[in-house]
Amino acid sequence: MGKSLDNFYKKQSLIYKYFLYVISIALIVFFFPRGGKFKYEFQKGKPWQYENLYAPFDFSIKKSQEELIAEQKALENNATVYYAYDDEIYQEVKTLLNDRFEQVFTAAKYSNSQQVYYHNLAMKILDSVYANGVFEDASMTNRVFLVVNNAAKPLNANQILDVNKANQRVVQLSQTITSRMARTDIQDLLSGVIRNNVTFNKNLSEKAQQEELSQISTTRGNVLEGKLIIAKGEVVESENFNILNSLKDEFESELWNDNNYYFILLGYTVLVALVLMMLFLFLKKYRPEIYHDNNKVTFIFVNVLLMVFITTLVVKNNEQYVYVVPLCILPLILKNFFDARLGLFVHVLTILILGFVVPNSFEYIFLQIIAGIVTILSVSELYKRANLFISVGQITLIYIIGYFAFHIIHEGNFENIKLLTFGIFLLNGMITLFAQPLIYLYEKLFGLVSDVSLLELSDTNSKLLKELANKAPGTFHHSLQVSNLAEAAANEIGANAMLVRVGALYHDIGKMNRPTYFTENQITNVNPHDDLPPKESAKIIIDHVIEGIEMARKNNIPDRVIDFIRTHHGTSLVYYFYKKQQELDPETEDTYFRYPGPIPFSKETAILMMADAVEAASKSLKSPTYQMLDEFVEKIVQGQMKGRQFLNANITFKEIEAVKKVLKQKLTNIYHLRVEYPE
Repeated sequence: MGKSLDNFYKKQSLIYKYFLYVISIALIVFFFPRGGKFKYEFQKGKPWQYENLYAPFDFSIKKSQEELIAEQKALENNATVYYAYDDEIYQEVKTLLNDRFEQVFTAAKYSNSQQVYYHNLAMKILDSVYANGVFEDASMTNRVFLVVNNAAKPLNANQILDVNKANQRVVQLSQTITSRMARTDIQDLLSGVIRNNVTFNKNLSEKAQQEELSQISTTRGNVLEGKLIIAKGEVVESENFNILNSLKDEFESELWNDNNYYFILLGYTVLVALVLMMLFLFLKKYRPEIYHDNNKVTFIFVNVLLMVFITTLVVKNNEQYVYVVPLCILPLILKNFFDARLGLFVHVLTILILGFVVPNSFEYIFLQIIAGIVTILSVSELYKRANLFISVGQITLIYIIGYFAFHIIHEGNFENIKLLTFGIFLLNGMITLFAQPLIYLYEKLFGLVSDVSLLELSDTNSKLLKELANKAPGTFHHSLQVSNLAEAAANEIGANAMLVRVGALYHDIGKMNRPTYFTENQITNVNPHDDLPPKESAKIIIDHVIEGIEMARKNNIPDRVIDFIRTHHGTSLVYYFYKKQQELDPETEDTYFRYPGPIPFSKETAILMMADAVEAASKSLKSPTYQMLDEFVEKIVQGQMKGRQFLNANITFKEIEAVKKVLKQKLTNIYHLRVEYPE
C-alpha cells in the first residue's frame, strides 16, 4: 500500500497531465456544434476539384440569405395593415352637428320644413363620409383592412379618406342642392364638425406581418436523387454554390442522427486528441522546462480551450461574426510569457481544431495563420504601449487585405463587398487590445511574470529598491552595475535581457539586514568580521541569500525573480573565510562555507552569476590594464565552470565565450582603458 502511494506521488505530475489531456479533449468535442462534416471543400469562383457529383438523395434548394432578406423587405413594404373604426367619435361628430345646425340654418333664413329637409340631408352626407371612417393620413400604399365591430373589411385607395378628402367628398355630395345658400351652409356646417375616427391597430398589424413572414418559404425547387449537380473542373458559380450549400446542410443534418452519433463523436475525438498530443510532444521535446511545470501547461491549455469555446459559441449563434473572435491574442500572450516559437505553434494547432467547425475553413485557416505570423513577427517589447497599437494595426490590415484577395477570387470583381466585414475586422483589432489587462489577470491567476511586470519591478523608485538604496547604498550601486553588465550580456546571446536586469537589481536585497558585514557598504576601516570566527562570518555572508528570498516573498516579488536570488552564488565557496578557517584548523570541511544553491538552471541565471562575480571582484583591482582585465574575467568564469556551476543551465560554451567578451568590454569602459597595441 505504501509503495503504491509512493509511486502515485512520484507520478502525480504525469497523472495530472493525462487528466488535463482527457478533460481538454472532452470539453473541445463538447463545444463543437452538433453536426457531421461534409466531405467536400468548395469555394465560390474556384473549380470543382473532385469527380462528378450526383445528388445522393432528394433535397430542397435553400434560398440564399440575400434572397430571403429581399423577400422579407418586399413583404414588409407591402404588408397588410389594420385600422380600428371608432364609433364613439362618429357619434360625437353627429351630436356636434346637431348642436351647430340651428346656428347655421336659422329660422330667419329657412322654414321649418326646409330645416328638417336640410338636417336629414346633412346626416345622409355625414353617414356617407363616415361609411369607412376618416383616417389621419390617406397616403398609404399597403393593403388596408378596416376593423368595424370585430369584422375586418378590405379598403382600396379610393375608400380611404382623411379630413381633407372628407371635406372634398362633402363638396361633391352637396352639388345636388339647387339652393346656393343652402349648399354653402351645408358645406360650412359639415367642414366644421368632421374629424378622424380611424386609428392604426399596431398589435393586429404586427401579428399579421409576423404570420406573413413565417409563411415565407426558405427553399426554392428540389433536386432529385441521381441528378448531376456539378462536373469535375466546372467553376463553382452562384447557382451551383447555392445547390452545393443546400446539399451540405442537408447532408450534415442527415448524418447527425442516432445511428451515426457515436461514430462522429469518435472521429472528432481522435482528431482533437492527435492535435493536443502534438502540443504535449512539442513541449516535452523542445520546452521541457514548461512541460515539467504543470501550472504553465495548464495555462496554455486554458487559453486554447478559451479560444475554442468563444469561436464555437459565435459559430453556433451567427457564423458571419466568426472573425470578431480575437484569435491573435493567443500567440500574443504566449509570446509575452514564453517565446515566439511556442506561441506560433499553439496558435496553429488551435486553428487546426477550429477548422472543423468554422465555415470556409480553408479561408479561415489561411487568414488566421498569416495573422498569427504577423503577430509573432511584429509584437515585441509589449511593455511599450505604442508597440501593441502598431501590431494590432498591422494584424487588422492583414485581415482586410486577405479578405480583399479572397473576395476577388470568389467574385471576380470588387462588387458586393460587405462593409460589415471591415467593421468586424476593426472590432477584432479593438478586442485584441484587451491583451494588456488580460496579461495582468493571468499574472495574478497563474503566478506568471510578463515583461510589463518586469518593467515595473525595474523601477529603482519601487519600495524595496528604495529601501536597499537607503540601508545598503554600496550594495545598491553594485546591483546597478551588475544589472548593466548582465543586460548587455543577455542581449549578446539572445537571452531575456529584461528578466536578467530585474534579477540583478534584486539579487542582493538580503544584505539589507546586516549591510555593514559586506565590504561594499563599509565606509570606515572597521570590519565587524575581524571580531568574529570565520564560520560565523561565513554564515552571515551565506545567509544573505536565504534572507533575500524571505524578503522577496514578503514583498510579493515573483518566483522568476526570486530564482536569481537563490542561484546567483550557486553552490560556490565563501573562499576568504574558508581559507581563514583552514589556517586555524587544516582539517576543516568546506560544507559550512558553501552556499546552499541551487546552481543556475537557465541562461539568465548563469549570466547573472558571471556578471555578479566579475563586478564584485573587479573592485579589488588596482590600476588595471586591458590584459589584466582579460585574465581576470577568464579566471573567474573558468573557476565557476570548474566548480560545475553551469551544468543545469542551457547555456553553451560559445555563449559563455560571448558573455565573457561583453564583460571584458564593459569593464574596459568602466575603467576607461584603451587596448594596448604592440609597438
